[in-house]
Amino acid sequence: MGAFAARARLSPKALRLYDRLGLLAPAHVDETSGYRFYRPAQIERARLVAMLRQLDMPLALIGELVALVELDGPAAAGRLAAYWADVEARIAGQRTLADYLRGRLSGRSSEMEELYGKFVVETVDVPERVVLTQTRHTLADELPAWIGASLGRLEAGARECGGVTAAPFVVYHSEVSMESDGPAESCVPVADEAAARAWAKAHGRAWETAVRVEPARRLAYTRITKAQVAHPQIIAAFEAVERWLAGQGMKPAGPCREVYFADWDAAGPDDAVCDIAFPIGS
Repeated sequence: MGAFAARARLSPKALRLYDRLGLLAPAHVDETSGYRFYRPAQIERARLVAMLRQLDMPLALIGELVALVELDGPAAAGRLAAYWADVEARIAGQRTLADYLRGRLSGRSSEMEELYGKFVVETVDVPERVVLTQTRHTLADELPAWIGASLGRLEAGARECGGVTAAPFVVYHSEVSMESDGPAESCVPVADEAAARAWAKAHGRAWETAVRVEPARRLAYTRITKAQVAHPQIIAAFEAVERWLAGQGMKPAGPCREVYFADWDAAGPDDAVCDIAFPIGS
């Protein structure tokens, strides 16, 4: 086993572990000595396991992948690509969080200015719109799943209401954190108000669905990436807009919101997907 371990770039301890987990079973085990024997043909599988571990891939996923590679190499490559995309998204989110925490913990105004200076704040005027909405009290850890589900339901409903006319958005009528549950309101602008009210009446009891007219507004906003949307990284974006408003001598004229203008599933961690916005006086 020692010679095989050296050629496979795995330690004897690792080989014993992978045997127990079914990742790399020896070709033969001596019943008297317990010595494990491996065939030369197993070296490629052993090296693959070793390299996948270098990617910090969970052992259970490694087992699935090495079994798949013997049946369908392209499918195995696709599984690896999906895993690595998740890793890159997590690292991008952690990088954003580290920047936020560095500014918070330093206590130095220069660090905070550097943090908030990364967010470019602009203004935009949006017209009056009819919106199909769902409202829920939710904590921060449950918020992403609820946003995805509620916007999905509303966008499906919008197909019966003349279609979606503008980017969906989420309004926070009160703080959503690990201690405060909002409420939050998912909103999808639609074309046909009468059809929207009929759809909301049919689904309102089960999903807390309603229709309202969102007045014309001017918004102060900053654009953020998919990695920056995660909590608490997103807090820095909200604070950057609030600081900009204070610097302009203005206060928010309504609850803050997130405007989702991009295809979330197709976006990478560094792609812009969302505007963090506050209504302001015209």
